Amino acid sequence: MKYPYSDVEKKWQSFWEDEKIYNTDLSDTKNKLYTLVMFIYPSGSKTHIGHWYNYAPTDSWARFKKLRGFNVFEPMGYDAFGLPAENYAIKTGVHPQDSTLKNISDIREQLKTMGCMYDWDAELMTCVPEYYKWNQWLFLKLYENGLAYRKNAPVNWCPSCQTVLANEQVLADGSCERCGAMVEQKNLTQWFFKITDYAEKLLDGLETIDWPEKTKLMQKNWIGKSFGTEVDFKIDGTDKKFTVFTTRPDTLFGVTYAVLAPEHQLVEELTTEDNKEAVEKYLQEIKSLTEIERTSTVKEKTGVPTGAYAINPVNNEKVPIWVADYVLATYGTGCVMAVPGHDERDFEFAKKFNLPIRKVILEDGKHENDELEEAFAGIGKMINSSEFDGLQSDEALEKIAEYLEVHNVGHRTINYRLRDWLISRQRYWGTPIPIIHCEKCGEVPVPVNELPVKLPYEVEFKHDGGSPLASNSDFVNTTCPKCGAPAKREVDTMDTFVDSSWYYLRYLNPKISDKIFDDKLAEKWTPVDTYVGGAEHATMHLLYARFIHKFLNEIKLVNSDEPFKRLIHQGTITNNGAKMSKSKGNVVDPGTFIDEYGSDVFRMYLMFMGPYDLGGDWSDKGIVGVDRFVQRVYTIFNNFENIQKDNPSKTNYDLSELTEIEKEVYRKVNQTLDKYDGELENFRFNTAVAFLMELMNEFTKSLSNCRKDLITYSLERFTFLLAPLAPHLGEECWKILGNDDSIFQNPPKYEIDKKSLVVDNATIVVQVNGKIRAKLNLPILIVKNQL
Repeated sequence: MKYPYSDVEKKWQSFWEDEKIYNTDLSDTKNKLYTLVMFIYPSGSKTHIGHWYNYAPTDSWARFKKLRGFNVFEPMGYDAFGLPAENYAIKTGVHPQDSTLKNISDIREQLKTMGCMYDWDAELMTCVPEYYKWNQWLFLKLYENGLAYRKNAPVNWCPSCQTVLANEQVLADGSCERCGAMVEQKNLTQWFFKITDYAEKLLDGLETIDWPEKTKLMQKNWIGKSFGTEVDFKIDGTDKKFTVFTTRPDTLFGVTYAVLAPEHQLVEELTTEDNKEAVEKYLQEIKSLTEIERTSTVKEKTGVPTGAYAINPVNNEKVPIWVADYVLATYGTGCVMAVPGHDERDFEFAKKFNLPIRKVILEDGKHENDELEEAFAGIGKMINSSEFDGLQSDEALEKIAEYLEVHNVGHRTINYRLRDWLISRQRYWGTPIPIIHCEKCGEVPVPVNELPVKLPYEVEFKHDGGSPLASNSDFVNTTCPKCGAPAKREVDTMDTFVDSSWYYLRYLNPKISDKIFDDKLAEKWTPVDTYVGGAEHATMHLLYARFIHKFLNEIKLVNSDEPFKRLIHQGTITNNGAKMSKSKGNVVDPGTFIDEYGSDVFRMYLMFMGPYDLGGDWSDKGIVGVDRFVQRVYTIFNNFENIQKDNPSKTNYDLSELTEIEKEVYRKVNQTLDKYDGELENFRFNTAVAFLMELMNEFTKSLSNCRKDLITYSLERFTFLLAPLAPHLGEECWKILGNDDSIFQNPPKYEIDKKSLVVDNATIVVQVNGKIRAKLNLPILIVKNQL
């Protein structure tokens, strides 16, 4: 009989929902396990293969843990604010709220067809006031603690999306991560969260979590901790000075010029009359370049002299001060000392503009008078460095740092590459920032008892770079909470990464109305035990969530220091070796294959095609093989319908009482039990599925020749292993055996019979002159005695 997947899946989905099989008792923390996937962004009305590959295998892992006695909490929700819904509104006139809620309704039903054991009572969406009220509360808490602030700063501007982007949202080639347009630079007054205050804590925490090393390294590099020295350079002829940060104070005697960032306030003050026109022209030329473009190693070096000079504090030499776009006002001090003899970027700049290049560290095997063909950045002997000549440069580094401190012209310090989190967005579909601007009082936080500041429905969606909220006068015009005078609301909205920085805490009680989340449950259930999602979030969502969690820990709302204890990244599914895209016409629609084969077959094939962290290449033929396996499983179970009722199994069997065929089956069952757990525990689904296929091959060959209670024994355990990987089929097989309950309601406990893992016989290959002449299957004791 062919497996009626459509009827079976609908039946069990209804049963699970009606009986609330997957509702978690959060008061029971004895064997608690919080497993979570990164929640879905409802930008369209369909789940795609990427969603399936993230969600279905993770659910199989969660089901596996539930069958092992864990009280599993597996919720699902919707990361519902964001740019695509707003762009869709501009294009079609459909309001973002309407399109998003419709998409969520459609996606919810598709998620249920996956057969995942989501606790639907914990469902949440970020676009409703009940949720985003608490984004605003969180903003106010950060503001209250000096961690939310507003300033005018150069920002990344996407001309296509018409909004500001955080540094993390600009790709390496200077394009927008969402639309691909080249990002420009603008000066705007924006809101920031002071994540830089947590740089050291974010680094320290990486040592305590079970995350992929590559992801931890990406965060370490993004935070960019460096040990160095701040050095003060006086400006010739004035009482002013500027400070540079360097990791190489040993090269100070090799400074031949200094460079200021174009945005640095000193540029205007220091530029001489003779150089003003050239400097102003240069500033206009480079103002639209992004930080990525300006710091590119392949970009041609550009710059102009200011006409001013700085005094090198170690030798009192006058060096010219230049303005160049490769120096950023947002990194370090916005000023650098240039040592072309020992820094490749400075070397190229000096060569182009005919600036002096001085050698102060001599490479082993080279002569002092040899001309430098490239910058030498290694360790060598100090030369042309006064009292430090003759020292090795790594030793001189510390001595020169001490010299600077003794003479009060510098000090050792730590610098970070990490920049503060820019959260302002000039868009509608996001959380309104709870600030009121008053001419008398300045910026005034909205009182907590007036939250939420609700998004108005009536706005104009224009692609003009301004916030749509500014078009609603009823929203904008308000009164100052301090003085009662007419005032205006902030019209920017928050970066949607704020929504996802704490959502895992809200799942524990999404309907709670008097606090951001249930802190009592959070103390018991967080950090999340296993979190699964894409590696592309390494320096955005995952970093921001860690920052917010550490802040919540400091204000005593959580008792843990990290949000996600264990992190798993899924790989990518390709089609004929290429990334799937509509333009290539190679997108696999899950719905098509689910209609033809059922969701269990689709799920199992996704898990079978390759290692989970690497992904695999889709094959229409490959899924047929998994379908054949499922048909064989269903057939063999139907051949032994209700066998459990009349032929109950034993806990284990004495091998001496079994026939040779029965021994083979019994051993194979226990060997599979023994190997399976380790594979599932570590998300190695492909090998777990392969083990079940091998076991089914053994059943097909030998099971009908076994005693009936051993058949029951074998099929019970097979179902136990199958149910996490193919939950609907697993439930149906469990019922066919003669059970009345869901296997997930009262999970059985099966012990491995270790004695059965010991092999009785060994195959001995006989070779003569390098050719195989015979294969002998001999008792293991005979083989041992002969060896």
